[in-house]
Amino acid sequence: MVEQPFGAPPQLPDELVLQTVPLRDLVVFPNVVTPLFIGRPFSIEAVRRAWEGNRLLFLPVQYDKEKEEVGPEDVSKFGTVARLLRIATIEDNRLKVLVQGLARGEAEEYRFGDTITAKVKVHKEKRPELSLEDRALMQEIKELLEKAVALGKKVIPDMLYLIKNLEDPVKFTDLVASVLDLKTEEALKLLETTDVRERLRLVYELLNREVGLLEIQQKIREQARKTMEKEQKEYFLRHQLKAIQEELGVGKNPEVEEYRKKLKALKLPKEVREQIEKEIDRLEKLHPDSAEAGVLRTWLDWVLNLPWNKKTRDRYDLKRAREILDRDHYDLEKIKERIVEYLAVRKLTRGKTKGPILLFVGPPGVGKTSLGKSIAKSLGRKFVRISLGGVRDEAEIRGHRRTYVGAMPGKIMQAIKRAGVKNPVLMLDEIDKMAVSFQGDPAAALLEVLDPEQNKNFVDHYINLPFDLSEVIFICTANRLDTIPLPLLDRMEVLRLSGYSEEEKLEIAKRHLVPKLVPEHGFKPEEVRFTDEALLEIIRRYTHEAGVRNLQRQISAVLRKLAVKKLEGEKPPFVVTAELVRKLLGTPRFLPSKKEKPEVGVVTGLAWTELGGEIMFIEALRMPGKGNLILTGKLGEVMKESAKTALSYIRSNAERYGVDASLFEKSDVHIHVPEAAIPKDGPSAGVAIATALLSVFTETPVRNDVAMTGEITLTGDVLPVGGIKEKILAAKRAGIYEVILPKENEKEVTEDLPEFVRDKMKFHFVKKVDEVFDLALVK
Repeated sequence: MVEQPFGAPPQLPDELVLQTVPLRDLVVFPNVVTPLFIGRPFSIEAVRRAWEGNRLLFLPVQYDKEKEEVGPEDVSKFGTVARLLRIATIEDNRLKVLVQGLARGEAEEYRFGDTITAKVKVHKEKRPELSLEDRALMQEIKELLEKAVALGKKVIPDMLYLIKNLEDPVKFTDLVASVLDLKTEEALKLLETTDVRERLRLVYELLNREVGLLEIQQKIREQARKTMEKEQKEYFLRHQLKAIQEELGVGKNPEVEEYRKKLKALKLPKEVREQIEKEIDRLEKLHPDSAEAGVLRTWLDWVLNLPWNKKTRDRYDLKRAREILDRDHYDLEKIKERIVEYLAVRKLTRGKTKGPILLFVGPPGVGKTSLGKSIAKSLGRKFVRISLGGVRDEAEIRGHRRTYVGAMPGKIMQAIKRAGVKNPVLMLDEIDKMAVSFQGDPAAALLEVLDPEQNKNFVDHYINLPFDLSEVIFICTANRLDTIPLPLLDRMEVLRLSGYSEEEKLEIAKRHLVPKLVPEHGFKPEEVRFTDEALLEIIRRYTHEAGVRNLQRQISAVLRKLAVKKLEGEKPPFVVTAELVRKLLGTPRFLPSKKEKPEVGVVTGLAWTELGGEIMFIEALRMPGKGNLILTGKLGEVMKESAKTALSYIRSNAERYGVDASLFEKSDVHIHVPEAAIPKDGPSAGVAIATALLSVFTETPVRNDVAMTGEITLTGDVLPVGGIKEKILAAKRAGIYEVILPKENEKEVTEDLPEFVRDKMKFHFVKKVDEVFDLALVK
């Protein structure tokens, strides 16, 4: 630390060129000593140069305090010429300096380099002859300042003493201005005011405003003090009253007694009961209007209204359960059998088995959610649904701690309370659509909930007491498995719900949709009849889905139009035919997508999406080039690798297939999968890509009435793929009844595919890609 001895201010010339330090949120007034902290490199360098030179700085105001680098437009013209008194280096290489304001100055020009320099015109103060009015104003300012100090304003006693004894109006205004709580703009305005009388008037106005604010603050503090005294008095009186009432045995708190009564009625574990009793005792001691009492009341309302002992009795009537499941859902035999198996085991073990955790996976609209309701109905249990789509906060599952404002239990405990029993069927809908964020991973929070070994003592952060979830039947639903974390998936029994065939959709429409929708649209059952041809027309031409949700919408659209006809005077009954469907619903939305004739390089592949199966055309083209492989159609990495594998296989066996090997070096090959806006990935298009490539190089058309799927290897083996049922149904929807499949998927076709679909389709199960070429290429 180095310092300059204090002394009389130097005489300043009219003009100076000075090192400049723009100040942020601060104005230094003349005649005032002020400490400054300097951190910006150009300001530090300016201070060092000034210290080594004339020890004078120019201190203007920087308008935008957030800016690090400044230009001429960012710095005020007016500032203070100041003398450096002391300089010291502190942490982070910053400087702490002590400056003494000498005079007002106006920058005529700024120069920006390593440091900022300013050509400054020094303002020479003209001390006016004080009039009686001026002296009265100064005296009024002194009295106001004393009043401000009395109201709690912090002013150094030495400074207050100096101001009270000053008669020089110039120094007086600057010293008073330095102790006022001013905004930067107001302080700068005072600095720019060169007329002393005007400055005196401004200082008086600003000080008067500050005194007014201090008086209001004092009034508020006084009111708060009185309120606190009143509350403390009431608190002590209430405690005294309570002691007297306890002595007399009268006057117990009815609210607390109600909580105790509820607690007594519950059969709870010892540690849980003790914790609740402790909280009730604490509530009794609190002021009823305190914030903590309100938090405690809310917590007790939640805890005492949870179904700790209440549960429904399971019905173990297997025949009745089968009837309910068959009535509400068509097909889905494996799912129904699994529920009946669970009921049988529960009956044999007299209800001691743990609740299963099932995961229904399938496209939208195949009945996952409604199946959960049917399971609850067949068991005689309450049903509660929780939607997890878009949940990204762990606290939404486990709840918030009571310390947070507006805290509440998580979705699990909310659902249990809503059910009113401790053993409902709890559906966790869209479990594959949870997200991870900085607030935690909700999927990780579900690990405890969905673990039969752990959920017997599930602790919600808000409730903070162990609750038994082991008797809850958890049913989860998802459209896909790849977005569900593996530890979570490991805790669930996966049951797949495939898409429906045309025949199944027809039966569902006849048995469930039409009987439900006709009364909903104001018709009696005998007033509207749909023919099978009409329903098939809707299924084939106006919907394109794995489930039946859009089918329901289109049937509703037909019924709405019939409702209009009825009100316009047309008499029922209405017979809905295929022709009437076309008339009411307009131009068909979906036409057969099957190719009209065999083409070179165009193969019908099969794909699986979370919406069900789809047919997918794969196109290949050969053109003069340098042996490049071009891939388009928004293909994923796995699909790109399948294309390279297929090309390598064809190239390595070119002679066997009668292909000129030099073509591979002289040609570029372009593989494209239409609908380029949709991402595509997976290995199952391998055989289709290989067939398209061989078709191009041999110029042989590919059959348009055959679809195929399967992964290919470099040795020509065809490997099994997933989603077989959905893919076969997609081919059938497109009017393709011959499908080439991997040999290892044969068992899946015979076991999972309904017999009426197998009877209409022709399947070729292959081990080698050569078998695919023999079947698919036109002889």
